[in-house]
Amino acid sequence: MTGHEFGFELRVCAWAEERWRPDGDDVPRVVARQLGTRDRRWDTVVVEVDPEGLAQRRRFGDQRLDSDLLHVVRHAPADWQFYRDALPHPGYPWRYVREAIHRAADRGIVETRRNGNKIELKRKWAYPDWVERIVAVENKPDLDASAADALSDQLERDVALGLADEVWLATASDGQGVERALLTEMPVEAGILAFDGGDATVEWLPQSLDADGTGTRITDRPSGGRFDQSAAEFEYAGADWKADKRLEIAERAYERGWRAYVDTMRPDCRHFQVVETEYGYAPRCAAKQREQTAAECSGSCPEYEPEPPAWRQRGWPIEGGPGATVQEVLDERRQRQR
Repeated sequence: MTGHEFGFELRVCAWAEERWRPDGDDVPRVVARQLGTRDRRWDTVVVEVDPEGLAQRRRFGDQRLDSDLLHVVRHAPADWQFYRDALPHPGYPWRYVREAIHRAADRGIVETRRNGNKIELKRKWAYPDWVERIVAVENKPDLDASAADALSDQLERDVALGLADEVWLATASDGQGVERALLTEMPVEAGILAFDGGDATVEWLPQSLDADGTGTRITDRPSGGRFDQSAAEFEYAGADWKADKRLEIAERAYERGWRAYVDTMRPDCRHFQVVETEYGYAPRCAAKQREQTAAECSGSCPEYEPEPPAWRQRGWPIEGGPGATVQEVLDERRQRQR
């Protein structure tokens, strides 16, 4: 990913946080970036939420609940019960369930006690139904023929699997629209957003996908050559698997938000800056004189220089150096939006 692509990704995230939905009324949402499954990662994820359910979700803390913890809190009984009787069989050894129960108890989201040699548990709160819809956005500011061909394949796979309720393509426009020939390469089920500066225009509305039903995972497809007559290979993805994955993605989005880029950068470098742009705060490298990517901004960067100790000792501007302040500001904004 180039700095230009990274900056565009932040622009799309900021726009979605500010103005979603593009084709209707504003809805409560959580926006995150670079989330998905082991086989597919989306650039931008918009989780449309039920406000009351989201407020109840906050009882469980700001950290995400992984698949093991979700298994525990979603099935924890209202009254004391032996954990093997209370929880459905996980499909893997029970010792991992016991570890998850201990982690949940340490975080204060379930109650546990011993009854002889047995571990009993009881829920503190019912896990809420807080996720309304999940929307996936693939970002490609510079859409040319080769990029359109690759994106078309990716979006077709997203549509077939139906893990998200909607899929969109976001691309850049110079105000004259996007070349129509490139857009016709995209599956008709995918929506298209054209960004001109900080504003977006809907070029094509998406179709709602069957996120609650069985999906099709395309594992291999013909190359499309003149003599290639082989059939595509696929497998089915069950509705239960999809429901679990959707909730895991939503949990990660809840924890991270889109401003989590600072967690993988080096704000303690003297060249690291956060500047206010037309699409919100964005990282900038003073040494490179441009926005940088998370991959570039690391301790291995040849321009990396730790903040001078004096910056921290003087308590700039309140306590810690500028890097600590950047982290606090972005985390505060992440918390506010959540």
